[in-house]
Amino acid sequence: MNGLEALTQSELRGWVASIVEEVIKEKLGEFVIKHEREAREISLVERLLRVEEELKFLRQLEEERFGALLKEMNIRFEAMNARFEALQKEMNTRFEALQKEMNTRFEAMNARFEALQREIDTRFEALERRFNFLQWLIIGGFSFLSLLLVLIRFGS
Repeated sequence: MNGLEALTQSELRGWVASIVEEVIKEKLGEFVIKHEREAREISLVERLLRVEEELKFLRQLEEERFGALLKEMNIRFEAMNARFEALQKEMNTRFEALQKEMNTRFEAMNARFEALQREIDTRFEALERRFNFLQWLIIGGFSFLSLLLVLIRFGS
């Protein structure tokens, strides 16, 4: 019976091995399918977390860049304001100098016009004296001629 037992035992072992193999394959397949879904879900969650972290990092990076750009723009605008203020001061000094020069020229022109006006006034006064002299001379001449004519008429 040892041979039969051995045969049966070997058959039994083969038969048990095949049944165990089928059960293990089936259970292992189910386990793999079940855990594969869970692994996919876990990997999707991990991916979502990574994407959220990356987005957060990008937001922080963007805020830092924006802050740096804002500081740089402020510095540039301050420099531009300083240049404009310097230009404004320079233009004001040039304008004031030009205004002073124009005022001196206008004062000189006023002095010349006043001198010219005085000269014209003296000339007109001299001309008026001449006209008055001529007027009296003409009146005197006509009076003398009229008197002479009257004397000649009555004397004849």
